[in-house]
Amino acid sequence: MTDTSAAANPRGYKKVMRGLDLTLFTVCAILVVDQLAASAAIGPQAVFWWIFTMIFFFVPYGLITAELGSTYPDQGGIYAWVRRAYGARWGGRVAWLWWINVALWQPSVFILFAGIFAALFMPDLALWTQIAIAVALTWLTVWINVVRLDIGKWVPNLGAVFKVAIMLVIGIGGFVYAGNHGVANELTLSSMAPSWGVTLAFLPVIVYNFMGFELMSGASAEMKNPARDVPLTIAVSGILIAAFYLFATVGILIALPLDDINLVSGIVDTLRVLLGEGGAAGTLVILLGLMALYSFVANMVTWTMGANRSAAEAALDGNLPSMFARLHPEHKTPANAAIVTGVVTTVVIVIYGLLAADAEDLFWTLFAFSSIVFLLPYLSMFMAFLKLRRIDPDRPRPYRVPGGSGVALALAALCIVFIVQAIVFFIYTPEEFDMTYAASIVVGVAITVLIGEVLIRRAGRVAGG
Repeated sequence: MTDTSAAANPRGYKKVMRGLDLTLFTVCAILVVDQLAASAAIGPQAVFWWIFTMIFFFVPYGLITAELGSTYPDQGGIYAWVRRAYGARWGGRVAWLWWINVALWQPSVFILFAGIFAALFMPDLALWTQIAIAVALTWLTVWINVVRLDIGKWVPNLGAVFKVAIMLVIGIGGFVYAGNHGVANELTLSSMAPSWGVTLAFLPVIVYNFMGFELMSGASAEMKNPARDVPLTIAVSGILIAAFYLFATVGILIALPLDDINLVSGIVDTLRVLLGEGGAAGTLVILLGLMALYSFVANMVTWTMGANRSAAEAALDGNLPSMFARLHPEHKTPANAAIVTGVVTTVVIVIYGLLAADAEDLFWTLFAFSSIVFLLPYLSMFMAFLKLRRIDPDRPRPYRVPGGSGVALALAALCIVFIVQAIVFFIYTPEEFDMTYAASIVVGVAITVLIGEVLIRRAGRVAGG
């Protein structure tokens, strides 16, 4: 039974998220159109790695998150789970990394938005014009985070619908194109067999593309019935996400030669190959391109909604600085956290605009750096799952991962291995290892972690009087 008492909701959050909202929210969070080109850039091997990662990571990760989200429906999600297992300071660390990764990742998404906008309408669009577009989108996202959740939720809901439509067009269009023109890349058992080499540089993208089941639990106190809806949402959305990712990746590989897949404009290039560029076909490409652009904004709205709520909860508990803590007095949305996110994102966009040679360099550097910061909290989450099983065995679990403690340990270990390899391959590229690039990423992550430690300790001193 869901606890809807005032004691369980002391901050007065409004329960507006139903099962369908959670499913669309999760599909919007995890089904990432802007990473399709990066995953397809692996080549035919991507098909193997999608299936391998689905079986050995996505399913265990979904099962673990379903248990945590339904058993501990605390506002803040991953922050609250780790805090329960390991205490306030570890909860603060997770909330910091969870929040800052969005502020660091958001620039790459909005730079990609500008790159695709240029590919559709203005091929010669200058980098600094793209930077201006990214900054404007950042503050639009801040505003959506501040409005009432029953209004703001429709942005990711519509985004999920658009993402599904785009992936269906790419997948179906790819097979139709192959029937008429042949395939651009050979898709055979031998070509799809995995190999060690530079393609592993993109393998973490597949793991990254599957992350986000826990995001909806950032708003647990705003759900109608998390005990029932969280496991069901993960089951339904997981099946849809896995199917669409595989289907659309095959569509891109069928349509575009591997050397022609561009990390920034790959989706538009694929749509033009599949549908054509003139007349009604050209109009449809533009329409789908606009839907893809909308989905980028919806994706960041979804992730900032979850991350800002985790940061706000941590600050309200005294585990992050008070600048994150203030909620909107009427909407109970994380207004201050959203504004701070906007400020940090804007600064990062401008800094990388000064450093990047072109949009693709800017995109990948931002993506790799923020992704490592993003992945680190998951190590704590999977460990928290095991510890909560041990220290809180008698708590009613509306959903429990099948099997005993041995199965739980094996699944958590699998997930941890996948996260660790993704972190390693974001830094280390077999056969093309760049020490300067790797060092810059490692130093950036280390500085980010150290800044978090300073903020957490300062927040603890203030909270302690």
